[in-house]
Amino acid sequence: MQNIVILGSTGSIGCNTLDVIRQHKDKYKVIALIAKSQHNKLFDQCIEFEPEYAILLDLEAAKYLADKLKLHDSKTQVLSDFEAINQMVQLPNVDIVMSAIVGADGLMPTFNAIKADKKVLLANKESLIAGGKLIMQELRKSKAELIPVDSEHSAIFQCLVNNTKTDSFLNKIILTASGGPFLNFSSEELKYVTPENAIKHPNWSMGKKISVDSSTLMNKGLEVIEAYWLFNTPIDKIEVLIHPQSIIHSMVEYIDGSIIAQLGTADMKTPIAYALSYPRRINSGSKRLDLTQFAGLTFAKPDTIKFPCLQLAFDALHSGAAATTALNAANEIAVAAFLNKQIQFYDINKIIDKAIDKFGNNSIHEIEDVINIDNNVRQYTSNLLNNL
Repeated sequence: MQNIVILGSTGSIGCNTLDVIRQHKDKYKVIALIAKSQHNKLFDQCIEFEPEYAILLDLEAAKYLADKLKLHDSKTQVLSDFEAINQMVQLPNVDIVMSAIVGADGLMPTFNAIKADKKVLLANKESLIAGGKLIMQELRKSKAELIPVDSEHSAIFQCLVNNTKTDSFLNKIILTASGGPFLNFSSEELKYVTPENAIKHPNWSMGKKISVDSSTLMNKGLEVIEAYWLFNTPIDKIEVLIHPQSIIHSMVEYIDGSIIAQLGTADMKTPIAYALSYPRRINSGSKRLDLTQFAGLTFAKPDTIKFPCLQLAFDALHSGAAATTALNAANEIAVAAFLNKQIQFYDINKIIDKAIDKFGNNSIHEIEDVINIDNNVRQYTSNLLNNL
């Protein structure tokens, strides 16, 4: 029996994680569930999984949850502050931490879980985008494990099994991208797309922020940066291919010409189950892939002129740690503004570019440097939006 803390339990990854755990209650016990404000969904999760702790960052929502749980004689203790999250991931009786908070808020809990020698299941890619160098340094010093949950990085991780992450036989890593809802739009059409259009992903069921990132191809750019840190791979050995069917989740090419790919349905329960049980496997509950249902699998190079956010991510990775920190923070603010209809589609990349120009050359030595740059970029980007 392994004890788990789930950061972001009411989000897509959190709910899918609980779906997998529901099938394997003899193997996993939920110690803490953490969410932002969805008290009704968190209440249902608490009643079913009976965690010791529940954390809601929204104070009013937390009070409502606590009162409702008391009426049902629940023993779950409700907390409502960010420091409590950092305490949860370091509890001595916790074995696994699912890091699925969206955005840079996942940085410190992920960092602290690694410091505490936990098995960290990483669905919060922003942690590595903002603080990859420091997180990987801490990982090397600790006894922690860092297992990727993103479908693409899980695919690469599986293709590299029995090979070291710095494998001299590796030719390149190939990240596949569906292309999002606007793959076949022209640049002129993209100027006028709406948030409602952007969140309608053709293959995956995701939150609004990640869906917008997919529509701009920034999500793939963030995954490039994540792959760089996770797999200790040179930038020029990371390639992106558009694969609209989302059947091949990513590939690894070796120097002998062999390409090993991981295939599956577009269901996050598969990589979650693999991360939970690694190095073994458990039933995920995912729908099985029937290859006879597909007429063909197609691939194409991404258009970085039409989707400039992908090129911004590559450029930021070449520039260094502060540039990727700035890129991530500015993207979060710009995407929120797009969702609120304050800006248009192509304003997102323009705002990110300005933030990188201003903060990309800053130095990062400690985790506090990452937090300071992140805060400063958010303030700067917010000011840009206010002056539009």
